[in-house]
Amino acid sequence: MLALQTAGHTVVAVAPVDQYADRISSAGVKFINVPISGGGTNPLVELKSVLAIRRLLKVERMDLVFSYTPKGNLYSSLACIALKTPFVPNVSGLGRAFIRRSVITFIAQTMYRLTFRRAHRVFFQNLDDMSVFINGGLVSAALAERVPGSGVDLNRFAPTAMVVRPPDAPVFLLVARMLWDKGVGEYIEAARQVRARYPLARFQLLGFLDVANPSAISRAQMDAWVAEGVVEYFPPTDDVRPFITCADCVVLPSYREGVPRSLLEAAAMARPVITTDAPGCRDTVVDGKTGYLCSLADANDLAEKMLRIIALAPGERAEMGLQGRALVARVFDETRVLARYLTVVDALNQARSNRP
Repeated sequence: MLALQTAGHTVVAVAPVDQYADRISSAGVKFINVPISGGGTNPLVELKSVLAIRRLLKVERMDLVFSYTPKGNLYSSLACIALKTPFVPNVSGLGRAFIRRSVITFIAQTMYRLTFRRAHRVFFQNLDDMSVFINGGLVSAALAERVPGSGVDLNRFAPTAMVVRPPDAPVFLLVARMLWDKGVGEYIEAARQVRARYPLARFQLLGFLDVANPSAISRAQMDAWVAEGVVEYFPPTDDVRPFITCADCVVLPSYREGVPRSLLEAAAMARPVITTDAPGCRDTVVDGKTGYLCSLADANDLAEKMLRIIALAPGERAEMGLQGRALVARVFDETRVLARYLTVVDALNQARSNRP
């Protein structure tokens, strides 16, 4: 948003109001609240959100809409089609509908098929998701394009030295919304297995708890894990860097992602990462060089990869982190993503100026 403003464009941010709304406004970006339920499926409530988006797009006289998240993409697309406004969805992950298939999956696919064929462009954050959409007839290959995730600010997330500690007392960190689909359950079970061999090993969780999502982990469950002593839990923070600095390895055993930003930020700070060999996740790791891939929903394999991290000499672990930093700098620098967005805007403006 700031990059678009710097380039001379007027930006309006549209989202459900939360604790970040004031920060967006204070940065000079107009913020408009539109309630969108995270896990709701009531057709009347969802239609109300679509109509609200359509209304504000008309009032604000939007020339182009960039959207994110499954509901954000679908609902803004419907509103834009009604107003003949160009739109560019960013598929940053397929969401629960594609992880646990149900009637909602069929509905979502139908809506994608009806809307995305009318898009100006459709950005995908990984090739797996793009293939699912193209092969499933949900979007034309001519409209689809892969961008490298959301990008990472390489200056903000700079390499930091590993904390010197006993080799049998490593610290593992998982940064995510606390959802079962993020592999938190497997992380807990793997932690139990590793701690059986290395009692001084520490396992940390950082992120939103009790979120509005069918896969949400309850506070009671988290309290039980903490009481068991298997994990430490930290609430959300605006700055994850101190936590990454204190970690020896950052883990995300998610079932599916766009491109997980938490792993990119960890790698940018020269930390080895462990994640699943799943869409989006696998994009962030060169297996055995910048971290390790583990099998999906397999706590035993996750524990084995954690033990491999512990077995590395300090110099080997540090080198693995530096290789991760090089990967992020080469592929996921946020300037690449910003440049692509600005190119789309400039091309659309040029096309408008050439009209008779």
